[in-house]
Amino acid sequence: MTQHDVHTTARLYLCTDARKTQGDFEDFVDAAFEGGVDIIQLRDKTLEAAEELEILEVLHKVAHRHGRLWAVNDRADVASISGAPVFHIGQKDLPLKAARHLLHDPSVIGLSTHTPRQIDAAIAASPGQSGLDYFCVGPVWATPTKPGREAVGLDLVTYAAEAVKRADEDTVGGLLLPWFAIGGIDLTNVEQVLAAGASRIVVVRAITEAEDPTAAAKALLSALDAA
Repeated sequence: MTQHDVHTTARLYLCTDARKTQGDFEDFVDAAFEGGVDIIQLRDKTLEAAEELEILEVLHKVAHRHGRLWAVNDRADVASISGAPVFHIGQKDLPLKAARHLLHDPSVIGLSTHTPRQIDAAIAASPGQSGLDYFCVGPVWATPTKPGREAVGLDLVTYAAEAVKRADEDTVGGLLLPWFAIGGIDLTNVEQVLAAGASRIVVVRAITEAEDPTAAAKALLSALDAA
């Protein structure tokens, strides 16, 4: 899976911690990829850089075996050293231009958005080789993985869908900017997210807390297919 695949086929994106409590990181990410997850991002604020690099080596190995993508969150130095194909930043993290300067080419860079203004800025930052490759909208519902972050609701998902559609119509050759809904999404509410205009999702607990990660991923993909 390549940068082009993020634009065309990647629909199910998983964020996970290092699973220190369970002690099963390699088996877990292997099971998630087996279920059809397209991208797995390691997001664990408790890790020191050296430890994160060790775990990313495992993620890289498993992702390569499945022909899938893997991502680093927040730290451009770790992303650069590890050779991560995908790097994700938040609104208060490293600016896009600086991240492009530090990372190898062609890295995929994504950005979190939480307001209409931030969505508009993400779309405006997308054109060109040095631009943004995807963005996320959320959290749709409040989630313990983002404590203190207020839910944005389904209206912002609809806003993103309409904004990208307008930009696509106004851009010669099309915009081709993928975006993902994120935040509290699982099988009980994914249909609402898709009805609001999303076609790609990021999940955490829907797979990380599942007894069978492979089956959980397959079920989410079935919901995306049905939409």
